[in-house]
Amino acid sequence: MSEKAYAGDVTPTQAWEILEKDPKAVLVDVRTQAEWGYVGIPDLSRIGKQPLFASWAMFPNMEINGRFDDEVIAAGIEPDAPVLFLCRSGVRSRSAAIALTARGYMSCYNVASGFEGDPDAQKHRGSINGWKVEGLPWIQG
Repeated sequence: MSEKAYAGDVTPTQAWEILEKDPKAVLVDVRTQAEWGYVGIPDLSRIGKQPLFASWAMFPNMEINGRFDDEVIAAGIEPDAPVLFLCRSGVRSRSAAIALTARGYMSCYNVASGFEGDPDAQKHRGSINGWKVEGLPWIQG
């Protein structure tokens, strides 16, 4: 019997509901500092929370952050807490969910369409799905 790679994929709205209902739930934004600064960040203040910012890959060469797991663990997230990973589109966040599950975290979820969502026919993000498109709170720095 093989272990599950991670708890599964959720939509941004489902992620918001988990964050809202479970006091232990944490959102980990795994994008880069450039993305946080220029594209915006989820605003969890309405539910009395803040995202944890820990880059899965380091800008500009997008090399995997070898300290990622340790950065998330150092934040004090309990291994049984729901941990929701968010990136631009759901690719890096899936890898992060798999990595933390391998470190013993039991409820790691990938926010499948991410912050900006899938590209449309013109290869632009932000019109099909994602945190912003679903109307969830966000701010731009």
